[in-house]
Amino acid sequence: MSAELISELAEIIEKRQVTCVFQPIFDFYQEAIIGYEALSRGPEDSFLHRPDALFSCAVAHHRLSELELLCRETAIASFAEQQLAGKLFLNVSPNTLSDPAHPKGQTLQLLRDYGLGAQQVVIELTEQDKVDNTEQLRKAVAHYRQLGFLIAIDDLGAGYSGLKQWSEIQPDIVKIDRYFIDHCDQSPVKKEFLKSITELAKATHTRVVAEGIEREEEFQLLRTLELHTVQGYLFERPSAEPSQQFEAQRFQSLGHTHHQHFVEPSLAVGWLAIEQQAISQHTLCREAQRIFDNDKALFSLVVIDQYHQPVGLLYKEQLTEVFASPYGHALYDKKPIASLMDAEPLVVDENEQLDRVSRQITDNDFDIRRYIIVTRGGKYLGVVHLRQILKHMTEEKVRHAQHANPLTMLPGNIAINDAIEHRLRSNRAFSIAYFDLNHFKQFNDLYGYASGDSVIKLLADIIRSHCQAVPCFIGHIGGDDFMVVFDGEDASATCQAVIADFDTQVRRFFSPEHIAAQGYWSCNREGQRQFVPLLALAVGLVTPDTRSCDNSHQVATLATDAKKEAKRHKGSHLFCCQRRGPAAPLFRLHPEPLDSLSPLSLHE
Repeated sequence: MSAELISELAEIIEKRQVTCVFQPIFDFYQEAIIGYEALSRGPEDSFLHRPDALFSCAVAHHRLSELELLCRETAIASFAEQQLAGKLFLNVSPNTLSDPAHPKGQTLQLLRDYGLGAQQVVIELTEQDKVDNTEQLRKAVAHYRQLGFLIAIDDLGAGYSGLKQWSEIQPDIVKIDRYFIDHCDQSPVKKEFLKSITELAKATHTRVVAEGIEREEEFQLLRTLELHTVQGYLFERPSAEPSQQFEAQRFQSLGHTHHQHFVEPSLAVGWLAIEQQAISQHTLCREAQRIFDNDKALFSLVVIDQYHQPVGLLYKEQLTEVFASPYGHALYDKKPIASLMDAEPLVVDENEQLDRVSRQITDNDFDIRRYIIVTRGGKYLGVVHLRQILKHMTEEKVRHAQHANPLTMLPGNIAINDAIEHRLRSNRAFSIAYFDLNHFKQFNDLYGYASGDSVIKLLADIIRSHCQAVPCFIGHIGGDDFMVVFDGEDASATCQAVIADFDTQVRRFFSPEHIAAQGYWSCNREGQRQFVPLLALAVGLVTPDTRSCDNSHQVATLATDAKKEAKRHKGSHLFCCQRRGPAAPLFRLHPEPLDSLSPLSLHE
């Protein structure tokens, strides 16, 4: 390190030339800003303006403790001056926190000086530094926690300790490193990591923050994984004067682009919602009782605030029980219903999928006699009885079983048609892939129908495996024909992965001699001997134009034509068709016309 940088660092610390910017942390499920991460900067005309350069210089010159205290005071002062709501997230090096020489009690004193409390602060421990004294760090964390601070692990997955630090410190919050967010929608490995972190967080009651989000596609995947707390340039860049209001409209626009995970209408909770009277949180108990008395069929009332957002549920039985007690009327007549209502009802958006709502009901052990509140854009829309949700889920499973393929239990033609029609009606962009096996009949004749069924189940399992992390619908037309409707942009890569996996696994169904020869001799339908290659997978992929395709039959024709082109190649092959609608002529590699087939006649 040059003497100039050392001198510059000393001047920054001594003259307190550090500025602070804030980046909001949003919870789009609660539609709120939960806090702000404080980010420090050096002088603008200095090489040490960038935080990485500034703190690296401080570490190398053993002045990290002094720099962090200066940054901490600057952040607290600015946070208090702007009267920002929510939590203040302060970055702290674990080694600084566990250093016995680091001044104790200064953070708490600073908060008192600026009129803030410890409960308003989250201590963010970066995971990128190797912790020298784990035991000392645990003691320091326990000390801060006793004072009322929350503890967060920053950059989870990027550093030295990983899950070990999570287990030992048991943080209140973990922030996933940007590496796992960057293009997570295109990486199966990153998707699996995010899914695992989400499950672990649920089991340990830890809040997860996904930071560094810059692309809408990343946000859409996080929505499907139920990661509700987010931070990144997509929503707001760090600034000296950050936003102080949650802009619901901005998040709604991000949530309704063509990249959004498609929700089948019949599986969205909003379709079950019924309108029911709502009352203000300031309504008196006697007024609520009068409403129940006037409508004997009413068993609950949704409680809303001045913005028409639900804040609770009042049940008739609660009032009845209270007023039946001695002095009940005298004590509660003039009290607002907020004193009796259920202040933590289950509130879900109208587009929430029923299976997720059902999991929330069972995971939280909700009383089956209760209701959930449904919102649209954060505002009250209606209610759904929990029994109705479970009843509908049961009916859907029965309907699915009736039309599912008995071999793979995947939805059949009717469900495939419905899935395509829903997307056409909603004008959502999608791609459709048609999977078909080459030389399957000859394989069946030689190795038997049991082996043929095993190969079909193998293909179904492989498709499920590679498609489970992407928004899509998987259907089994019949025999060795499958269709997958993709809602994201992973279609081509996913199809290629299915092909590669199938080519590897299918070899176990052939004898060593046939594998060595790359095929076998068999008689065709005319009794002539011919050489038959090993099973191969043909995939036709097309992205229909939702404006020019009127129905599922036209879409199925596009997919069938694309699949036929794929079957003309030797070995497994993916053919990506450029044709998007029924009007344009298809570019063909052969002169003869192709048949137009509906989804109900896709067998060759």
